[in-house]
Amino acid sequence: QVQLVESGGGSVQAGGSLKLSCAASGYIFSSCGMGWYRQAPGKERDLVSRISIDGTTNYADSVKGRFTISRDNNKNTLNLQMNSLKTEDTAVYYCGWCVIARTGQLNNYWGRGTQVTVSS
Repeated sequence: QVQLVESGGGSVQAGGSLKLSCAASGYIFSSCGMGWYRQAPGKERDLVSRISIDGTTNYADSVKGRFTISRDNNKNTLNLQMNSLKTEDTAVYYCGWCVIARTGQLNNYWGRGTQVTVSS
C-alpha cells in the first residue's frame, strides 16, 4: 500500500507563489508516472501537470509558464512550484501516483488533497 501526503497549500494573494509537495510512503516497486490534479468547487478534477518516468513533463495550458513540476526519486517526493498565481487557480490540489507492482499490475494512488486559495 502506498500513502501520499500533500503539503504546502494555503492562502495567497494573486501574483504570489506557493510550493506544493507530495511525499509518498510505503513500498513502491516502480513508478509509471505521477502528477498534480486540482478540483475547484462544482467542477471536475482536472490535470494540472504530470511527469513521466523518463522525466517528460506536461502542463495544462492554463498553468504553462507559471507552474513547474519536479520530483526527487531518492525521497519519493513530488513538487509543484506555483508562481504568478491567479484567483482561478483556487482549488483543492491532489497528488496522483501510478505504481507498478512486482506482478506488473498498475495501481493509481491519490492523496487527500491540499487547499490552495488565491485572493484578488
